[in-house]
Amino acid sequence: MSSNRLSRIVGKIQQLPSALQSPALSLLFGSQVKFAGTAKVRVHTLTQQQAVMSIANKRKVQNHIKGVHAAAMALLAESATGFLVGMNVPDDKLPLIKSLKVDYLKRATGSLRAVASLTPEQIQAIHTQEKGEVLVAVTVTDEAGIQPIQCEMLWAWVSKKR
Repeated sequence: MSSNRLSRIVGKIQQLPSALQSPALSLLFGSQVKFAGTAKVRVHTLTQQQAVMSIANKRKVQNHIKGVHAAAMALLAESATGFLVGMNVPDDKLPLIKSLKVDYLKRATGSLRAVASLTPEQIQAIHTQEKGEVLVAVTVTDEAGIQPIQCEMLWAWVSKKR
């Protein structure tokens, strides 16, 4: 599969010593997605098949009951799925979130982790179709290993040229 600008930059970051990779990926992401940078979303793993990100339960993202705010939970899921789609979309295409559905199931405990993934068929479609959409699988868990939210993230890609 051909690589895009983002995946080439990530590839260079992955050549750094392992202790520097996550901070460098997080800095890259936060510089491009300002809201995620403000919330201190951390990138742990990023490949064309999977993105693993987290958000700490810190004051800046807390709700009135000292848990991660509902909007910050949605931000984490949207960030993981969006960065993953961004790793695959050709440079002449623009990734856009088409719909975001979040069901809040349980009260979250502590920090949260999101794991987003794409199938080989989905990656192939992103690489070869002029425009399209993909439902990106994402699982968000808390420190207790419980899924406090269930998400559906529908991403589209379109040509940058109008």
